[in-house]
Amino acid sequence: MSNRLSGPLHDVSGEAGYDGHPERVGFFTDTSVCIGCKACEVACKEWNFVPEDGLLLTGMSYDNTQQLDANSWRHVAFIEQAAPVRTTALGMPTVGPPDGSAVTLPPAVGDGDVPADLGTGPQTGDEGDRGVRWLMSSDVCKHCTHAACLDVCPTGALFRTEFGTVVVQEDICNGCGYCVPACPYGVIDQRKEDGRAFKCTMCYDRLGAGQQPACAKACPTESIQFGPLDELRERAHQRVERLHEQGIDEARLYGEDPDDGVGGDGAFFLLLDDPEVYGLPPDPVVTTRDLPSMWRHVGAAAMTLAGGALLSFVGRRR
Repeated sequence: MSNRLSGPLHDVSGEAGYDGHPERVGFFTDTSVCIGCKACEVACKEWNFVPEDGLLLTGMSYDNTQQLDANSWRHVAFIEQAAPVRTTALGMPTVGPPDGSAVTLPPAVGDGDVPADLGTGPQTGDEGDRGVRWLMSSDVCKHCTHAACLDVCPTGALFRTEFGTVVVQEDICNGCGYCVPACPYGVIDQRKEDGRAFKCTMCYDRLGAGQQPACAKACPTESIQFGPLDELRERAHQRVERLHEQGIDEARLYGEDPDDGVGGDGAFFLLLDDPEVYGLPPDPVVTTRDLPSMWRHVGAAAMTLAGGALLSFVGRRR
């Protein structure tokens, strides 16, 4: 493994009690080649029988799912930014200025050099030359190394699989909703009909059959890549280095670091802007990290109250 990586991810499957388990798998989503086709959303719904949740077009964006929820386990975000017409060499579609002037489409993605006359990302320039840059990203459950949702589920409906993923068993979920605020990414949601929680399972049934998840198989640009997590992390670092060599300095990884607040994600991303731009928390933490100390303080307070009550009782007897 390359020394570029911070370190190995925890053996979450072994810690969950699996002996001789497969290597941990996950998603690497390269947003630099996402074209916003939403094939991943459709494939997810078709394979997992996720209900259609209507068209939520607001007139402000082409994003018709808006967010991850109980009926959208994959969500392709459309983020529009002001940028010159010559925006990127990453294959993103470009919308020209309103005066009808010509639009220069960027070349397809490749490992070659970026032409010198193509800029990347938002740039300064004459206002009349500005168009729109599209940032697109297929968001999904992160399948955290340290998953707070597992900590708070009282029924065992949420469990860690032998592949290192986190799955909700809908027939065991009692709809308590504790997992919803526990998720640092706001992924888990409850269906209004019965209150049960739902989220991405990384197509657990397909993994057991030796197949890749439906979303990754349907992605036409390989923006969503599936495989052993350590291999994906190595591939992702190489991709970032290649983009930096091409002058795309804003390229960065999100969620791959095992030293972050959730121990690294089982689904991580290559971003072209700050995480907040994509609706992701910049510094996610395990929301249950303080529970042990909280229980210790509660125990100490209880013992103090009990001691005070005992002293008061003895004093009255005397």
